[in-house]
Amino acid sequence: MNPLELDRDRAWLSREELDAAREKLPILYVDAVPVRVDDRGEVTAVGVLLRLDADGRVCRELVSGRVLHHERVRDALLRHIEKDLGPVALPRVPVAPQPFTVAEYFPTPGVTPFHDPRQHAVSLAFVVPVAGDCAPQNDALDLTWLTPQQALDPGIQAEMDRGHGVLLRQALAHLGHSV
Repeated sequence: MNPLELDRDRAWLSREELDAAREKLPILYVDAVPVRVDDRGEVTAVGVLLRLDADGRVCRELVSGRVLHHERVRDALLRHIEKDLGPVALPRVPVAPQPFTVAEYFPTPGVTPFHDPRQHAVSLAFVVPVAGDCAPQNDALDLTWLTPQQALDPGIQAEMDRGHGVLLRQALAHLGHSV
């Protein structure tokens, strides 16, 4: 195998190795806000996943996941969008994607608005237009498309887990919506 080929098996840590790394290092993640856009490029809908949290409560989240060793950020975005929204979501991720913000998740609640009880994680957050048919996959129970105004509703925001409501408001502000 030449050095440019990825061996995906070596990219994954064992459960024990990952737990040990999480105790000592921030882990790199990507968060994606899937959006539908009209012909003028205006956001018409925002995709929000329905999941069960670690305690079995139903909550809303954005697409999110780890960047693997030797994986490009763009490839991680595409992998997680396919994992959560399905293989025909048709995300339009630019060749050189630029995050709209960086979110720091801490295991201690209250340090930032973002919380992950497992680890300190640093996440690059992106708005990603999707053009294809999306269907919840993996551990996602449902996918709801909301207008930007609906996404800002306090009831929807209260259902967002781990600070994803804050991230969603930041994405909408980045896109020029009043928050």
